This record gives sequence, C-alpha cells and structure tokens, in this order.
Amino acid sequence: MDIRQIDDRYAVTGQISPDDVRDIVAAGYGALICNRPDGESPDQPDFAEIAKVAEKTGIPVYYVPIIAGQLTQDDVDAMASALEQAEGPVLAYCRSGARSTNIYGIVQQQKG
Repeated sequence: MDIRQIDDRYAVTGQISPDDVRDIVAAGYGALICNRPDGESPDQPDFAEIAKVAEKTGIPVYYVPIIAGQLTQDDVDAMASALEQAEGPVLAYCRSGARSTNIYGIVQQQKG
C-alpha cells in the first residue's frame, strides 16, 4: 500500500484488499472511504468483501463510488457527508488514489 498523507486528518491510497484492512486499523486510521465503483476492473475486490472485514475489525466504512471522469455534485455531497460522520484519521481509496485526492480537494474548497 502506498499511503499518501493529504493533511493531518486525511490520506489516500490505491485499491486495497480485504487483507489490508487490519493493517490500516493497526496504523491508526479511524474510517475507510471507498471511492471506486465495484466492477471497474476484473481483479478488484468488491466493496462488500472489504466492508465485511472492516466490520469485524470495528472500522467504519463508507461507499462513495465515483465513476472516473464523471464526478457529480451528488458525489461531492456524499463525500462531504462521509467525512463529517467519520471519526479519527480517514483513509480513502480508489484505483490509484487520484479520485480520492481530487474529491477531497473539492469538498474542502466548497466548505470555504
């Protein structure tokens, strides 16, 4: 996992696997946000698989899938809501981390 810290409360990474969840919890993250739609690539684990492991470890997960190149205001609003609910440092992921970085920037911009 290549985790990139955006600020003291938010970091991003590329696609994670269910096996990564325990390491993410151990690293001190308090919530996970998935910005990648299921089925984007054949080797990608479904969100449900990650959510199942996350539930066992006690880390809350939020599913805010963004179709590459098709970001909408609804996506931004859903991300803002997930960030408001999330406690502790948040790790968001998508294919490469770029969508998770971009939507966070837009949410911050719209908050003023």
